[in-house]
Amino acid sequence: MRAILTLCWGNLRKRKLQNTLIALLIALSALLVSTAFTVLMNTENVFNDRHTAAHGAHEVINMTRGLHDEQLVADWWSSQEGVNTSSLIPYKPWTGLVFNGEELPNLYLYMINTPTMPHGVNNPLPGTGPEHLTVPEVGEIWIPTSLAYKYNMHIGDELVFTSGSAPAQFTIGAIVIDISHGGPFSTTARIWMNEADYRSTMGSLSTQEQYMLSLRYAYPQQSEEYWQRFEQALGSPFLEERVSFAELSAFYFIMNKVIGFVMSFLGLVMILVALLTIGFTITDTILANYRTIGILKSIGMTSERIIGTYLLQYGLMTIVALVPALIASHFLSDVIIQNSLSFLKSDTAPVPVQAADVAIWTGCGLLLIILLCVLVYASKTRHIEPIQAIRYGMSESSHSRIHRHGARKRLLDRWPVPTVIGWKHVSGNKKSAALIFLLMSITVAVLVFGAVLVTSVYRISETSAQWGYDDADIAIMVIHAEGMDRAEMQSYIQSDPRVHSLNWSGSATGVIAMAEEDDNPQQTFSLPLTVVEGSMDEIGFASLAGRNPALPNEISIGINIARKLQKGIGDVVTIYIEGEPHPLLITGTFQSISNMSNVARVTSDLVEQLNPDAGFIQLKDNADSDAFVQQLNERYSPSIQALKQEVLLDSVFKEAAAVLLIPMSMLALLFMAVTCLIVYTTCRLHIRKETKTYGIYASLGLTATDIRRALTSGIAGLAALGALAGIACGVYALPAVLRGLLSTYGIVKLPLIMEWPLVIGLTLIALAIAISGCWLASRILCRTSLRVLVMDS
Repeated sequence: MRAILTLCWGNLRKRKLQNTLIALLIALSALLVSTAFTVLMNTENVFNDRHTAAHGAHEVINMTRGLHDEQLVADWWSSQEGVNTSSLIPYKPWTGLVFNGEELPNLYLYMINTPTMPHGVNNPLPGTGPEHLTVPEVGEIWIPTSLAYKYNMHIGDELVFTSGSAPAQFTIGAIVIDISHGGPFSTTARIWMNEADYRSTMGSLSTQEQYMLSLRYAYPQQSEEYWQRFEQALGSPFLEERVSFAELSAFYFIMNKVIGFVMSFLGLVMILVALLTIGFTITDTILANYRTIGILKSIGMTSERIIGTYLLQYGLMTIVALVPALIASHFLSDVIIQNSLSFLKSDTAPVPVQAADVAIWTGCGLLLIILLCVLVYASKTRHIEPIQAIRYGMSESSHSRIHRHGARKRLLDRWPVPTVIGWKHVSGNKKSAALIFLLMSITVAVLVFGAVLVTSVYRISETSAQWGYDDADIAIMVIHAEGMDRAEMQSYIQSDPRVHSLNWSGSATGVIAMAEEDDNPQQTFSLPLTVVEGSMDEIGFASLAGRNPALPNEISIGINIARKLQKGIGDVVTIYIEGEPHPLLITGTFQSISNMSNVARVTSDLVEQLNPDAGFIQLKDNADSDAFVQQLNERYSPSIQALKQEVLLDSVFKEAAAVLLIPMSMLALLFMAVTCLIVYTTCRLHIRKETKTYGIYASLGLTATDIRRALTSGIAGLAALGALAGIACGVYALPAVLRGLLSTYGIVKLPLIMEWPLVIGLTLIALAIAISGCWLASRILCRTSLRVLVMDS
């Protein structure tokens, strides 16, 4: 055992740079993998904890059009064994909210007549304010964390609601966690009101009262059986809106899934790099100590004990590297989770991060993988024959191959000396060169992919149609329809010479009956409809395939609806709209991130009771947007709110860009630092090994600076090749993998903005870092005299 410990300590002491590099690679891979798994696991755990605490809904029924008796619906569901139901919650829709003197854009409010807590299912949870919720006090309201945290609202702040005949002012009495309507990137918010305030404020509105009913199943997988029985009792398909758990929870997970995917993918790549480096190092160590190993075998040390030396060495290195990395992963994952799940935080229940189990399993897994790798490579010592090792310092076959006769073509004889130095610096260290190439490719891929992704989300207004939004220059949000003369407004807008087109849009709910099979009775599901009065092409709606509907018997469907129905362009689908069946021809399919592509587009001819709530203006010159928006707001406020399209999108997606920025920046910095260190380490080791050769070059007239430039040029060429591969990976490979992840969210074609000057600039930065690593490593040549260089060390 003492011999094993002595050899192990000698290996650790003699190869400090290589061992430090390997420990760093192990630490980085552990940091990335542990952080990714912690983020993914905790995201779901935190949401499930909050969902359980709120007795959260598995489905929400939204009855907006009076097509069914809401009390009958509530009574039927409340009578079902295995189903818990909430109170029947009345509300009226509202738009128009002013905070600190500014009207907040892109908000759709549900003004709730709050029943006494608890509601049975889908209860709002205390966020900030009272620890126990009952009902709001008179003059006070509860608002969701998604609204409060986004606009920095606090208890006691005043909010002004401007939709009614007169502005209504309320004080924030509590900030609550609203699981079903308060998720990330939400444009809807439930405002919980005292009954007296609701009656006095909402009673004057001519808007029909609407109702919500939340359902929680003891066994969610049985939900379709309940719905079949419910529609049989109802005597018709359910014609109102039905929101599933997947839709309620999806956007709590999407950002952390993207972050987790990127970090876990790169962590696994870094593990591969670490294993390759360990393999290269063990192989080089065996070759360098071939004669020593032969002597040790000749005096009785077995192959198993020699292999045990390597296992002990790398086991100790791995443990030393893992401990700080796994501790750091806890803090890093905490930053990401607190940032991305901020809407689930409260004063009494902060978002917990459970990282211990993940860290332990990650550490044990990495340790096992590394030891197996060491065992595979160290097993090469079994084939070392003591006599051959002592005589030749290598195997006899290798000695014969090296010293066999025959002239070799010397292709480098006619090359300039600096070129020869640079080429030999790379070709003489094939394993190190492969490692530098791989890491350079990864670093550039991370930089390019991260920059393209964040830029594409930040500038989503330029690709809005491909994400499922409109592409109009100006959007008109109808706030107070009763006080608006739409015909006069339309005439005024269309008569303006700056306007190219004006179209209107509203919403409806359709119901689709799935095909009946022998084993399964007929099933139905509700389908949100975007109803357009005018031209969808002029609004800027884009299709993945086919075209937008133009006739009353046509429809375009989201890709997830197409998958669910197993239908495509040219097929016919029957949809119930306002209780009437309509056979419609599918003319196109599209993707939409806002509702996971679970939506369809139809013309206004199909809907009799359409109340357009948005207008879309295309201008002849987009530069006129600011002036025209101001003109419309001055003329028609408070009946409408006119906004530039990018303002509406920024209110949602700048939040996503901010969440992505921290982890992507951290990954970029980590990989750049590691690349620089690896280049520095490998170049320094090679230069030390070849000091005599460089001394000979120096004695022939080359200065130390000339040699440094030659060495750096070789690394620069290798790094440039790696950078080109990294650009291809960052632009094509990583987005392709991410598309697979986003496919379930309704995005099958990732709309990326390729900012080539930024891509080239980041690539040049990565190249400069790699080149600087070699240049710094070669400083040793400036500190060594020529006489020392030509002497045998």
